[in-house]
Amino acid sequence: MRFVMFCHSLVSDWNHGNAHFLRGICSELVARGHEVAVYEPRRGWSRANLEAAHGRRPVEGFARAYPELQSTPYDRATLDLDAVLDGADVVLVHEWNEPALVRRIGLHRRDGGRYRLLFHDTHHRAVTDEKSMAAYDLAHYDGALACGDVIRDLYRSKGWARDAWTWHEAADVRRFHPRPEVARTGDLVWVGNWGDDARVAELDEFLLGPVRDLGLKALVYGVRYPDPAIDRLSGAGIEYGGWIANYKVPLVFARHRVTVHLPHRPHVEALRGVPTIRMFEALACGIPLVSAPWHDTEALFTPGRDFLVANDGTAMRHHLRDVLGDREFADSLAQHGLATVLARHTCAHRVDELFAILAQLDPGDSSISAGRLVA
Repeated sequence: MRFVMFCHSLVSDWNHGNAHFLRGICSELVARGHEVAVYEPRRGWSRANLEAAHGRRPVEGFARAYPELQSTPYDRATLDLDAVLDGADVVLVHEWNEPALVRRIGLHRRDGGRYRLLFHDTHHRAVTDEKSMAAYDLAHYDGALACGDVIRDLYRSKGWARDAWTWHEAADVRRFHPRPEVARTGDLVWVGNWGDDARVAELDEFLLGPVRDLGLKALVYGVRYPDPAIDRLSGAGIEYGGWIANYKVPLVFARHRVTVHLPHRPHVEALRGVPTIRMFEALACGIPLVSAPWHDTEALFTPGRDFLVANDGTAMRHHLRDVLGDREFADSLAQHGLATVLARHTCAHRVDELFAILAQLDPGDSSISAGRLVA
């Protein structure tokens, strides 16, 4: 089958966590023998920031890390949808695209496109900024793939799409897996972007304070950290590593004994049941994880066995002390989290779920049923 995907960027993951899952899905489709064509805007915000800060080396690094993947840059004014969508069987349009392009692709489908057309929403804007999401014209789409039940239910109740299905993110276990041969040289690592000053209190309580009080050797990677934020890290004894290519994160996890999950406030308050993709990736790497408060309302994991939950800073200190002080307990936690990901939350599972959705749309199509792998 021929899959065509429109996304903000496959090449750049600079403040663009959606690229992680999209890469994993594309790699899985290619591994199953499908044709995958990806299109991204030539001057997309994420890639522009990445190249401004680091030049061309990250783009070249992506090509080496993902030799099976390619992304074609396009200019909005000259994009020829007839040519791009010729022979397509399935078209996926990510929500981080301009509404005008989303509508244009829908009209192409209306005017004779012989493919299944799905909108892919992995953001919290459906909850936190309904007006912007309602601006997307999905009248000619078959439906929406939503990153959690709460988002799916909004698409259904608001009538934004014909139908909607839950399609959680997941780990690309081709890249994210344990590396037991790597020596652990640090205590704690966190990979996450600063975002804005709304996170100051949470980071103080669940990261900076515990690290400082326990005297941990800690490292933080991420972007958009203003100088005052970097100073706060330094004051807690935390080294700041700046941007890191996502495919290098498994090696960083392997060098540390624990990581933390610090979801943005919308994930806690509005996206109940929707973890950040870093949770899937960390557990897939077999590193013990302690999470700030997050509500697993969709029962994706088993809190207390796959990871620990700290309801406040005191609990975070307690959990970190237990994990770092008890190797057997830490190993048990890591192994249980890894087993859960391998059993339920890999990109292979999500591709199977995608084919199950396609089968609902085209029952009896043998090419669709042949695309599934997991029973």
